[in-house]
Amino acid sequence: MFYFVIVAKMRTALCLWIVMGVLCPGEVRGHKGNGGDRHHGHSRDHDHGDRPDHGHGRNHDHGDRRDHGHGRDHDHGDRRDHGHGRDHDHGDRRDHDHGDRRDHGHGRDHGHHHHHEPSDNSTKPVIQGNLEFAYSLYNQLVAQPDNQGKNVFFSPLSVSLALAALSVGAKGQTHQQLFTVLGFNSSLLTQEQVDQAFQTILTQLNQKIGVNLTVGSALFMQNTFTPHPEFLEDLKRFYLSEGVTVDFTNTAKAIDTINTYVGDKTKGKIDKLVKDLDPTTVMYLLSYIYFKGKWEIPFNPADTKEDTFHVDENTTVPVQMMSMMKRFSVYYDQEISTSILHLRYNDSVSMMLVLPEKGLASLDEVICLNHITKWHRWKKAREYHVYVPKLSITTTYSLKDILSGIGMPDIFSDRADFSGISEELKVAVSEVVQQASLDVDEAGATTAAATGVVLMPLSSRHTHVLKFDHPFMVFVMDRETKNILFMGKIINPANK
Repeated sequence: MFYFVIVAKMRTALCLWIVMGVLCPGEVRGHKGNGGDRHHGHSRDHDHGDRPDHGHGRNHDHGDRRDHGHGRDHDHGDRRDHGHGRDHDHGDRRDHDHGDRRDHGHGRDHGHHHHHEPSDNSTKPVIQGNLEFAYSLYNQLVAQPDNQGKNVFFSPLSVSLALAALSVGAKGQTHQQLFTVLGFNSSLLTQEQVDQAFQTILTQLNQKIGVNLTVGSALFMQNTFTPHPEFLEDLKRFYLSEGVTVDFTNTAKAIDTINTYVGDKTKGKIDKLVKDLDPTTVMYLLSYIYFKGKWEIPFNPADTKEDTFHVDENTTVPVQMMSMMKRFSVYYDQEISTSILHLRYNDSVSMMLVLPEKGLASLDEVICLNHITKWHRWKKAREYHVYVPKLSITTTYSLKDILSGIGMPDIFSDRADFSGISEELKVAVSEVVQQASLDVDEAGATTAAATGVVLMPLSSRHTHVLKFDHPFMVFVMDRETKNILFMGKIINPANK
């Protein structure tokens, strides 16, 4: 789950769950177990080009956006750097760190993973894999027929966390497929290195100062089913996973147990994740992220006014538009005609709002991982008048077909090899679901939110306008670990 404020309040909650069932259901009840409800505890090619109009020429299409404050001669005043000239500000110098900056005193050959802290050498390629997987999953979600014209919002880190935890018990081709899709095989990473990297990432995220950020996972198991102790130990140690036994044959009680757990971890933001369960379920693995943080400088509720949001050329909706004038970190990517606004929560967590001039469809076709690196590196602070719509959005996605289609079909079939979880019971994944929630308002502290950006000059030659009044992308980033906590696109803020 994720929660945070933006001078306005933003809160985000996210939960992803994986349900595993027995391929031969009758074996579950016949398997010996301990019973009871016990707890296991378990590029430098940045564009500074001197563009006279930032690509906003008189014919640029904002849908039904006749002037948007540009006027007929909407140049950007001082056209020498547009917020990203030679004097580019790297902002927080920690943007250039590589996650865990401590010297762990050991290199890549760090022996058995039960006895060592994670090494930076394994953390960096795992984070790179997480980022590649984030873009792959985003592209799949926005391409789904059911998501056309809809807001998309999810936590790629939560999906990576759940699948990486699952890989601990996977063997053979099943393990190979998981690692390949997660972006780990290209780096020739071992399971131990991935485990250690997630331990480092989760430890760092859960120790953030100045924000309320909780990341973790939980494993609910049928009380007649006993997984390998090593599997439970690794999930607890490396993935901060709690193990809880339940009786899935009593579906009502099992649903209540899981929903109560999720509600507690997400501060009530997501309290009805599970609506039904198959009584033959033997394992239920979920991961969650909850974030709550205040903008460094909040919006004044008195400045919020009703305004128009342009969904497309033919559709507009009324929104409550927050506004504020101050120095913001901004970058204009001339290569793809896109404006990027950075809003900080604390020294390491920030939200990045991305507004393409030519529409989100054109951005979806070209955006890649290198863009995020460039946008963070070359942002520059200068004064803007920013307009951000209030948001309240909840999304739920079934990821089974997507994950199967991009290279991990075996985990859902009778070919699944999870002998690292149990050799006596052949199990497979029956479903992977994620639910995310995003709220943005003036209250000052509650969720992960997003907004798009348009650069428009005011009559003053020193102040520009960034108005999020048509579809935009949003990222919530942890600059220290370089992970994308949340990402998505906002097509219509009026849709819940």
